[in-house]
Amino acid sequence: MGLSKRIIPCLDLKDGRVVKGTHFVDLRDAGDPVELAQRYNEQGADEVVFLDITASREERSAIIDVIKRAADQLFLPLTVGGGIRSLDDMQQLLRAGADKVSINTSAVKDPSLISRGAVMFGTQCIVVAVDVRRNTTLRPGVTEIPLPDGSTCWYEVVIYGGSRPTGIDAIAWCREAEERGAGELLVTSMETDGTKQGFDIPITRAISDTVGIPVIASGGVGTLSHFYEGFTAGGADACLAASVFHFGEMTVKEVKEYLSGRGVAVRL
Repeated sequence: MGLSKRIIPCLDLKDGRVVKGTHFVDLRDAGDPVELAQRYNEQGADEVVFLDITASREERSAIIDVIKRAADQLFLPLTVGGGIRSLDDMQQLLRAGADKVSINTSAVKDPSLISRGAVMFGTQCIVVAVDVRRNTTLRPGVTEIPLPDGSTCWYEVVIYGGSRPTGIDAIAWCREAEERGAGELLVTSMETDGTKQGFDIPITRAISDTVGIPVIASGGVGTLSHFYEGFTAGGADACLAASVFHFGEMTVKEVKEYLSGRGVAVRL
């Protein structure tokens, strides 16, 4: 992909507020979603992702009014995920002003949702979010991935905000999602989420090398160099981060200037 690399702030929503935790727990308040998204818009973010992190678990639809407010005030692509279980849910969000919808748990439970969404709204609207966790119990049929310490593992897809293992091999699932019409994959590793130790490069690279659609790396940014590693070592097309932006540790503009200085093509 010869396109410029994207920087995407992610806003995790709970009860209409932005929250941030570690390994998906210990949540703390980070502000009003539309105010934060506006700030990222001004800093030069390429897109913003809103994830209603409790929607799937609580069987509750994603927050339509937040999307409407954001769409009224922002001039950048908006992706929304969380609690999307049907074409009707997708349509409501796209009507409210979302440019793309992100499906995760519901796609694993009913993979035809990917195909049906792609047919109805276009592949460019369908983002499949893939939450993964390392599994060291190897078995036939899984894709073994070497880790930096010399050991190997396979990556298992987990659902319901990382709380439930599925037994599904992440590489096989990403391939299937692409075949079914996903326009992008948003890959979050539970190993690194919220740790600020950097993206999980082994799985990011393996998926980037497997599929032909854009891969968004997510989970673990703590330093500017982590973005660079995500794009170079990880082969990602976009890097997503949350807490480093929400709590003012760095701005989108700083990230892009740093990357540009290291030879990564970004939109400044």
